[in-house]
Amino acid sequence: MNNKKKLAAKILNVSPKKVVFSPEALDDIQKAITRSDMRGLIAVGKISKAKVNQHSRGGARKIAEQKGKGRQRGKGSRKGSKHSIVTRKEKWIVRVRAQRELLKELRDKNLLSTSNYRLLYSKSKGGYFRNRRHIKLYITEHHLIESGSK
Repeated sequence: MNNKKKLAAKILNVSPKKVVFSPEALDDIQKAITRSDMRGLIAVGKISKAKVNQHSRGGARKIAEQKGKGRQRGKGSRKGSKHSIVTRKEKWIVRVRAQRELLKELRDKNLLSTSNYRLLYSKSKGGYFRNRRHIKLYITEHHLIESGSK
C-alpha cells in the first residue's frame, strides 16, 4: 500500500502523508496497478488529499487588541535599532513644535518683540535649543523679555 500511496501522491502532487484512502475502497485500491487506475480512483473520490491545517488567528487578534490598548510595548517587545520606534525626525518634530508654541505664546503676550521672536525662531529652527527650558534660560540670560518677567 505504501507504493500505491507514493503513486497517488505523485499524481495529486502532494506528500504521501497527505494522501487519504477511503476505508470502504481499500480492496479496489489494492487491485489498482497503473497510473490510470489510480487517476480513476481519484476521480471517483476513493483517493483524496487531506485538508491543509488552518492556522488560528485568535491569538493574533488578542495581541492586536492588547496593542490597541497600549500594552506589550515594553523593552522586551521592541526590535530594531535605537531610533526604529520613534525616529530622529519624529523626535525633532515634537521638540521644534513645542519650542515654536512657546515662542508664539510669548509673542502673543507681548513679552517678546517681533525681532527677538524672529531671532529665537530661527535659532530654534537651526536646532540651537534643546528644549523649552533652554529657550527660557536663553531669554533670561540675554534679557530678551520686553515687559514683566517670565
